[in-house]
Amino acid sequence: MEVKKSTTSRFGMVAAAHPDAARIGAEILDKGGNAFDAAVAVGFALGVCEPNASGLGGGGYMTAYSARDQKAVFVDFREVAPASANPDMWKLDENGTVIGEEKGEGGKSICVPGEAAGLCYIQEKFGRLSREEVMEPAIELARRGEVISEALHHDLLDNRNKLKRFEEPGNPYLKDYQPGDRLQNPDLVHTMEMISKEGPDAFYHGEIAQAVVNSINAHGGDFTLDDMAGFQVRESVPLRGNYRGYEILSSPPPSSGGTHILECLNIMEQFPVGEMEYHSARHLHLMSEVFKMSFADRAKYMGDPRFVEIPLKGLLSREYAQKRAAAYEPFHVTPAEPDDPFRFEPSDTTHFSVADREGNVVSITQTISSFFGSGVVPEGTGVVLNCQMRGFTLGKGKKNSVQGGKKPLSSMSPTIILKDGRPFAAIGTPGGNRIISTMVQIISNLIDFKMDLVDAIDAPRCYNDVPNLFQYEERIQDEVVQTLVENGQPVKKLKAYDRYVGGVQGIRFSQQEESMTGAADPRRDGMAAGSSVLSH
Repeated sequence: MEVKKSTTSRFGMVAAAHPDAARIGAEILDKGGNAFDAAVAVGFALGVCEPNASGLGGGGYMTAYSARDQKAVFVDFREVAPASANPDMWKLDENGTVIGEEKGEGGKSICVPGEAAGLCYIQEKFGRLSREEVMEPAIELARRGEVISEALHHDLLDNRNKLKRFEEPGNPYLKDYQPGDRLQNPDLVHTMEMISKEGPDAFYHGEIAQAVVNSINAHGGDFTLDDMAGFQVRESVPLRGNYRGYEILSSPPPSSGGTHILECLNIMEQFPVGEMEYHSARHLHLMSEVFKMSFADRAKYMGDPRFVEIPLKGLLSREYAQKRAAAYEPFHVTPAEPDDPFRFEPSDTTHFSVADREGNVVSITQTISSFFGSGVVPEGTGVVLNCQMRGFTLGKGKKNSVQGGKKPLSSMSPTIILKDGRPFAAIGTPGGNRIISTMVQIISNLIDFKMDLVDAIDAPRCYNDVPNLFQYEERIQDEVVQTLVENGQPVKKLKAYDRYVGGVQGIRFSQQEESMTGAADPRRDGMAAGSSVLSH
């Protein structure tokens, strides 16, 4: 087993946002687990070593290809609003803005967590090993204590005031750590041991569920044990699109990510992107305008499809993409306006990718929303609870308005790319709305510009959205960006490698050599780890 920023193996691969999680995934492959076993092990491990970004208090999505079933599958374990949630739950000022921080912090910011249910579901349905075998490496990591990295230390300091506001006895994240210290969280060890022995019911019923409910309500929320007990994992099929002969499998609603990645790619396919000079003014302007078009549609049309009608086929149709592309004007900055896809209707998060020699490919994005989520860590659990309620839109009658049992809009987009029916790449990233623009750029880098995976991930990124502020990493040449400025585009420079635009973890498959390369984003602490075992 080899763990580094990028590595190649014929036998299996893990790319994750932390070296310990990548190592644990590769060890599971070496012990005879398949890609699903390894992915679940990585998911639990990241909750230990990246508690700032994900964990049992959050949720996520999986896009995967099951070699056994010979089909693609999507598993939704995204958090849901409690039954009491409603648009009037937050106090607003005269401008319609939430007073204070209660939409993003404390009890009113928390949705019912889905990660324990989701990871256990994936392991039981698609894995080969037992739940105990798959969870034990993460539990042992928690017993030893995770070494505090520079990034984790920064996030602990940055979120100290939030964590302090909701402090309960035993909160391990309020100690005075330094980089290199070990973070000891015995309550999390206990929680994970119970899940390992009893399954997800240990989290959604009994003492853990009661502690979660008590804590949320003590900090201003309105939860019941029925909210916890009622959580359901949902399995469906991924969205499918095609970009220049490559099949793209990504997340369907209630995630907006897959829909708008495919919408962006459909519009970009109307232009000879691969013939453009990379990151020229022409190239950057096209991406900027396409991003704005897609985000405007996202803001108007997307929500939880169990509650609202989404013009999904219209948004993904070639005819709609052609109409959007026809509105594009070179070097003319336009407002971000939605169009009418109904006319085309027929009557801060983490990511990891795992593949095995059998042909299973797993792409999972999981999150607690912002770093250290709501700031609430229920006594006796060691679990940081999410702040996913911030994902709902304020007000009534909107596609993404809050409602009990509804999932907040997300951009998470675990994605698999196929070429001629065979896996070509598995990729994903954290980053809020920037997930969509980052994923579009990675896919275009791989397909339009024929980059290898390492270069595609390393390349500078840009972002634009409805407010029309073009943001770019400083490695993009200022002289090129100045051309956009001269044409009326507001801009903002980001750091050379900025976490704001994601942390991609991916795998690229070589068709000729039957090998796979894993690569981790230099914007995060991630690593790739290859399996060294030929067969089991």
